[in-house]
Amino acid sequence: MYYGNIKKYDVANGEGVRVTLFISGCRIHCPGCFQAETWDFRYGQEYTEETQQEVLDAMDNEFISGLTVLGGEPFEPENQRVVVKLLKAAKERYPDKNIWCWSGYLYDRDLQPGGRKYTEVTDEMLSYIDILVDGPFVQAKKNLALSFRGSANQRVIDLKKTRETGEIVLHIPMNG
Repeated sequence: MYYGNIKKYDVANGEGVRVTLFISGCRIHCPGCFQAETWDFRYGQEYTEETQQEVLDAMDNEFISGLTVLGGEPFEPENQRVVVKLLKAAKERYPDKNIWCWSGYLYDRDLQPGGRKYTEVTDEMLSYIDILVDGPFVQAKKNLALSFRGSANQRVIDLKKTRETGEIVLHIPMNG
């Protein structure tokens, strides 16, 4: 797996100050994508054990609220098999910090058993994610006033509450 960037003090991609990893590789190719360069699976640098350690070490500050993973597309099958290891390590090391993830795929269609991006590690990967922003970016539904999403079709899902209730529960931002 490759990645395009690591932001160690990000305030745009989730609540609070976050460490953000931008994964490379995406097959969705949304028109108007703000990171089209990350569609290439070999964009940026190769992700290594040292990269994972850098991300985890960056989270080791009291003011860091958690980890954000976006792309590219974290749920492309070849990315899932690497990302799940990072998410597991982050949850084990920092159980009180949250994990946000963005995906152009739909949680209830593509990331469930039988879904087009479901793999042997998808359930485990989802188990570590607290907030999932799902759905492709749709240029015709672009809305800059939306929190944590670029187009009105995208959802900000509270995965913990969704797992507890068995129905999709949307996240209510801290600022209302």
